[in-house]
Amino acid sequence: MNVYFISGIGADYRLFTHLRLPEGHQPSYIHWIPPQKDEKLKDYAVRLAEQIDLKKPFMLVGLSLGGIMAVEIANRYPPVSTIIISSVPVTAHLPKYYQLAYRLGLGKLVPASLLKMAATVKHSLTMRSPLNRKLMRDVIRSGDDHFIRWALNAVLEWENTTIPHPFFHIHGTRDEVFPINLTKPTHIVPKGRHMLLMSRPETVNNILREIIAPISAS
Repeated sequence: MNVYFISGIGADYRLFTHLRLPEGHQPSYIHWIPPQKDEKLKDYAVRLAEQIDLKKPFMLVGLSLGGIMAVEIANRYPPVSTIIISSVPVTAHLPKYYQLAYRLGLGKLVPASLLKMAATVKHSLTMRSPLNRKLMRDVIRSGDDHFIRWALNAVLEWENTTIPHPFFHIHGTRDEVFPINLTKPTHIVPKGRHMLLMSRPETVNNILREIIAPISAS
């Protein structure tokens, strides 16, 4: 079965470097496309879904922003299963200060270069593996500034109340982007931060096998 992966904001398939799927499942990576002027996140998700072969059964796995996109796609084109990692499925699970940032128009004011610099510093301080630190620096450096600016604002104005089914949510207790106390994950990773897919790949892979195996056997 095809399993489609959607990465985080300004990132790409390299964030899934350490991920391993159960035998019989083929990974496919959905690539970000240029957003249209003033395009809403829901509309963008529909265009993003054009990379999916909807004639065959498929699963969706989304990381961070990719998780939000996976939910939007799943609500329109139901997959066999939707799995989000370090993300949220509905607007109500976003921190309140996101709403304040939207009202203040910060999504359009903060330079993408500043966001990239902050992310680089954070990962340099929190990631133990030199290889992971280098990978994150490369991923962040190659992120498209225009897309990052659009995506940031699109998330701040995102509206969704529907959770697809079947649905699974993997989340770390120390996620600094989407605090765990505001959302309701089905699988919790103790002491896991936002980039737990990089720092705790064995744990995430075990959870994915736990989720995917019963679905594939049914």
